[in-house]
Amino acid sequence: MSDTATKRRMLAWRARKGAGIDGLELREVPEPAPGPGEVLVAVRAVSLSYRELLVLRGEYVLPVKDDLVPVSDGAGEVVELGPGTSRARVGDRVTAGLFPYWLDGPFGRPEELPQLGGSLDGMLARKVVLPESALVPVPAHLSYAEAATLPCAAVTAWNALEGVRAGDTVLTLGTGGVSLFAAQLAKLLGARVIATTGDAGKAARLRALGVDEVVLRESTPGDGQHDGQHDGQHGGQHGGPGDWPERVRALTAGGRGVDRVVDVVGDLPRSLRAVAMSGEVALVGFLDKEPPALDPRRLFGSGARVRPVAVGSRAQFAAMNRAIEAGGMRPVVERVFPFEEAVAAFRHYADERPFGKVVIAL
Repeated sequence: MSDTATKRRMLAWRARKGAGIDGLELREVPEPAPGPGEVLVAVRAVSLSYRELLVLRGEYVLPVKDDLVPVSDGAGEVVELGPGTSRARVGDRVTAGLFPYWLDGPFGRPEELPQLGGSLDGMLARKVVLPESALVPVPAHLSYAEAATLPCAAVTAWNALEGVRAGDTVLTLGTGGVSLFAAQLAKLLGARVIATTGDAGKAARLRALGVDEVVLRESTPGDGQHDGQHDGQHGGQHGGPGDWPERVRALTAGGRGVDRVVDVVGDLPRSLRAVAMSGEVALVGFLDKEPPALDPRRLFGSGARVRPVAVGSRAQFAAMNRAIEAGGMRPVVERVFPFEEAVAAFRHYADERPFGKVVIAL
């Protein structure tokens, strides 16, 4: 780091390990300088996901450093280039994946894949240093606030839809971030989309977003919260708490079931009842500490594939952004907070069950 760089100061939010939202602290810190193969990015916006709450609570499954700059998802402008860079240019509008060194291919061992806002400092700072190899161009029609919503939830949804073709039927559970992106991206791919929700008001918003069919369930205290992890795990309004898979199947040709389920709650017994023979359940996450028991006969009898999904590579991120730009798709942004009100943004996200992403703008 040069002497000039060490004299420059900036504001960054820091998080104490396991201290929750109350542990967030805004500090003045030295401005970082890019090293070989790195770039300095002036952050313009970040967005929140359920992962960020787990990190703050000390409940995240991957390693988390102490005194962390939190938040994995952000977008900004390249303002300085380190030695040996060749692709990036000053002024580029960029974002980066949650796993900045996962460039392509299958997911590696987690300990070999450091993550922004976890084992690495994240994006909730005025400026951040990123590896040039991790950068992904922002779609031209998106604002920084919209682009900041993409790295975690959207890339996860895109990965969960791998192999979906025009004419397929996709089922999404709830109205969290991954589920909303899965619905939008599936429509972009030409698929028919069925969504579940326990909120009639959110059902109307899902239809306005382009969802073809909405299956209403009984409302639950966690309905729609935290990127879908709380939504989609209980039954419908009619016929008892377990009947939504049957009502989903009734909306498919001959009752065959859906081609793809994007399961964000880990409700595999019900997801397997909704999926078609030889279909796929993309398992994005799980909520309950004691997940529902899965009878192996149910899995065998379904003839379906269950595929765990862990965000995605830079190559998948770039492919998704090209599709978003070609289709003119816009993410759903629920509310934007200023940088100085990051704590209020986290509380709003945790408490209000937003329909769409919560963004912090710089």
